[in-house]
Amino acid sequence: MRWSSLLLAALVATPAAARPVPTEATQASAPIGVAAAQIFERDWVLMNWALKTHDTDRDILLSAREAQAAADAFRAIADGDEDGRVTPTEYRAAREFILARY
Repeated sequence: MRWSSLLLAALVATPAAARPVPTEATQASAPIGVAAAQIFERDWVLMNWALKTHDTDRDILLSAREAQAAADAFRAIADGDEDGRVTPTEYRAAREFILARY
């Protein structure tokens, strides 16, 4: 009886048991295709461009694979100084380029 009481007390006191289980993927932990799709969902110009240029099955939806390909292509357009990052200035310039060209 005493042993089971100690075991029960140890289980109740375990901090891991009290930790909530994450139910949604955050941007940092989201799969790459999902994070790429979020970029296009936030900007109608980029979404229209991505659908015109990367929606290979023409279902008017970007799959994770299509979104990742579009994100890679956008990064190639936007990253003018080729440092691997797209700054807000580069983003705006690339968006204007896409808006004018496509």
